[in-house]
Amino acid sequence: MELTSRETWTVIHGLVLGTVFLLAFAGGLAGLWSLRPGLVTTRGIRERMVRLYVGMWVMGATALLTVVTGTWIVYPWYREQLSAVGDDPFAGCAGLELPGATCSPRDFLLSNVSGETEDWHKFGMEWKEHVAWASPILAIAAAFLVTYYGPRLISRPWVRTAVIVMFVAAFAAAAVGGAFGAFLNKVAPIS
Repeated sequence: MELTSRETWTVIHGLVLGTVFLLAFAGGLAGLWSLRPGLVTTRGIRERMVRLYVGMWVMGATALLTVVTGTWIVYPWYREQLSAVGDDPFAGCAGLELPGATCSPRDFLLSNVSGETEDWHKFGMEWKEHVAWASPILAIAAAFLVTYYGPRLISRPWVRTAVIVMFVAAFAAAAVGGAFGAFLNKVAPIS
């Protein structure tokens, strides 16, 4: 199996970074949830906090790397202007089943050459490109609060709850972006 450089970056952006993000989220949420009085000993708090600090910052960094690679590496390939011929902006897409050398994924979707695909761009891609940026912002804010409060999160359940809400919201934003990205890549792959 061979991957083009574009396909490789798409795999790094979605699959590799997405997998690390999911693992960090699962560990971080479990760590935050279990920081409750009576559930951990003093020795357990020290060990758990090290894992929590690392997991939270790994999730924040991974979320940031995911949206940065998506925004500045993968997304420009999606929006390339390839198909314009004369007055017809989608001329290069005519008769194609998938985007190619004469038709970018964006133009392919907007041309409706393979059915009603225009909404995939107008709704799916617009949501993906904007909502996904909420993920690193929320994940890094949650990591900062965990680092700032540390073990004091145990005695401050309202702060811990706020961090959990931000953390879950970061995951939800990434899930929306990831789901739309997977569906868009299925309908109009970047090759």
